[in-house]
Amino acid sequence: MFDIISSSGTRIKTGLALIFVFVFMGMIDTLFITWFMLGTLAIISVYEAMNLFDINDNRVYYYAIAIWIIAYFYPKPEDLVFVAGVVLASILAYTKKLDKRLFLPLMYPIVSFLFLLSLYVSFGIESLIWLVAIVVGADAGAYFVGKSAGKTPFCETSPNKTLEGVAGGILTASILGVLFAPSEIGFLLSLFISGIVALASVFGDLFESYLKREADVKDSGDILPGHGGILDRTDGYLFGGIVMLVLLRLFV
Repeated sequence: MFDIISSSGTRIKTGLALIFVFVFMGMIDTLFITWFMLGTLAIISVYEAMNLFDINDNRVYYYAIAIWIIAYFYPKPEDLVFVAGVVLASILAYTKKLDKRLFLPLMYPIVSFLFLLSLYVSFGIESLIWLVAIVVGADAGAYFVGKSAGKTPFCETSPNKTLEGVAGGILTASILGVLFAPSEIGFLLSLFISGIVALASVFGDLFESYLKREADVKDSGDILPGHGGILDRTDGYLFGGIVMLVLLRLFV
């Protein structure tokens, strides 16, 4: 176990730095800071996604920035993805020249970041802290359990993942999720939501792995030492945040 920890020192340091950023956001807890931080991550993620999708069209950035600016003033940011989809579809129908692949960065990662912003707007910073605890637990649990006891391959998309690691990650995330859940949410509901969100984060990571394999790259970028790109570290949040928002609106 100590060998595993020492061999992943850079990864752990970068992970702690990311946690510090979220703690900073939690201490400030203002819409503008959260909007700005998530927006920064979103635009960098769009750049990485365009490389994965092999898209070279700067208009994507204009669309993404316009959506994010409007999202600051709109009460349900995730709705804006449908408006953007209508606009792009209208341009496509009228000109017949729009590259259909421009819809891809709209769906991934912009829509997910809009859900993360909406999670904050609807349920406060506590929900984002809860999400961070779940995804960090799922990632750390899967990594250490998989390294120490993983034997059964999980799927072909990500050969390094093991069934034991995934199970260990979901269990770890569920425990942390209960500890970090907002006080008004009961034990059983927080355990249920934490487990489902952890599972979603696993497939968020898996989806990004699929995109990287399709693009034949190791990482989505190199901005984070030991972790790769922003998408490499936010992939679990991009699926987990959507599921958490839906579940909270359903049960709370």
